[in-house]
Amino acid sequence: MEACKMPKPRPRDRIVETARDLFHKHGIKGVGVDSIAEAAGTNKMTLYRHFGSKDDLIVQCLRDSAGEAEGWWVDIAAKHPGDPLAQLKAWVAFGAECVLDDERGCEFANAAVELAEADHPARKVIEEIKTQHRDRLARLCREAGIGKADLLADTLSLLLEGARVSRQSVGAEGPSAHFVSMCDSVIGAFLAST
Repeated sequence: MEACKMPKPRPRDRIVETARDLFHKHGIKGVGVDSIAEAAGTNKMTLYRHFGSKDDLIVQCLRDSAGEAEGWWVDIAAKHPGDPLAQLKAWVAFGAECVLDDERGCEFANAAVELAEADHPARKVIEEIKTQHRDRLARLCREAGIGKADLLADTLSLLLEGARVSRQSVGAEGPSAHFVSMCDSVIGAFLAST
């Protein structure tokens, strides 16, 4: 009996998946379209048929990453229905996993650093996605009954960003190792002042 074979992903999907992996490992500017096409098992003509430019591909990679993050938000809500404080703690736990499991840091922050041109099409996408995440976190803080929800959301967002950068610069044993306890302390302080 022949084993079930998974269908090979479509060229467009392979290109995006490959580009995301290469961008994350080597940086956006460190990877050319030739390398992406070759690693995806296709060619430049096929890549450009699906994406008019490398910039279009970068934007799609960021949007796919945002889609994964949306799935994570949905998962948190499903695991802790009607309990925003538990959802907030789950956000912290997930953030800690991201910090520990990925020494390369946040795809969006890394892209923002590399794509410094204010008019680069990815800049607007990065800002939009980061703002949506922060606003969603603020809404969750409000639902948890925290009076200064916007300030807490900003604080937690900065702690996560900082922990991811610290992980890159001084390793897993540096300040990023205390991300959960820092977040717990900050959340506790905000709850106590409500």
